[in-house]
Amino acid sequence: MLHLSFSKSFSVIFITVLFSILSGCSTTANIQNEITDPKDPLENLNREIWTFNWDYLDKYVAKPASEIYVDYTPTIIREGVYNMVLNLNEPSTVVNNILQLKFADAAKTTGRFVLNTTVGLLGFFDPASSVGWERREEEFGEVLGTYGVGDGAYLMLPALGPSSVREEVGDYIDKLYWPLAIIDFWPNVARLTILGLEQRAQLTEQESLITESIDPYTFVKNAYFQNMQFKVYDGNPPIDENPEDDAELESFLDEIDNEDY
Repeated sequence: MLHLSFSKSFSVIFITVLFSILSGCSTTANIQNEITDPKDPLENLNREIWTFNWDYLDKYVAKPASEIYVDYTPTIIREGVYNMVLNLNEPSTVVNNILQLKFADAAKTTGRFVLNTTVGLLGFFDPASSVGWERREEEFGEVLGTYGVGDGAYLMLPALGPSSVREEVGDYIDKLYWPLAIIDFWPNVARLTILGLEQRAQLTEQESLITESIDPYTFVKNAYFQNMQFKVYDGNPPIDENPEDDAELESFLDEIDNEDY
């Protein structure tokens, strides 16, 4: 569901066309379902795409394919191929670190890429992690976030799952970096397929949280924005204090204190 082998460029075109069709056919439905989240101005459309992604595409394609891949591919091959795919992102991470003035991280990532590409056989093995150079990917969307650019509108993309305007712009820039910019169509399809299969396999552990939530769509959306904030602030996001929530909590605690037991 989250990242399959469809290109994001195709999905953006698809979502635009689909929005045009649905906006003309579902005016009444859109009026009935008022938008309550300013970050999600396309909520009606996004929910339709979420239903398609989760109830159909994931259920009948992504999840079964991922389970077959995990069950029948030797672990050492899976890990090696996945490492090779992730290794292709290291040069863009170097640039994005420099753009954020994280020169030490940029140097470490450069060392990772050189060591894994040579000694690690094009990234199949990960000797860099053994010497303390752990993988820490930085995307251009995070660079934009660091400089104060907001997420923009929330997007639920067909096959690709949750995203935002800022992330889409960031992903477009990241694909212009070497070596991603010179990968031909079919090798890129293979790269995206491996990413999709592995990321769907990782989702298995959190799947119950989605299915058991009151509103899976809202749960995934909130989790997406929290994850983006976590990444922008390198794991130390600021505490978002809401005065209204604090007042309600105080009132609730006062009621408990005043209870006559």
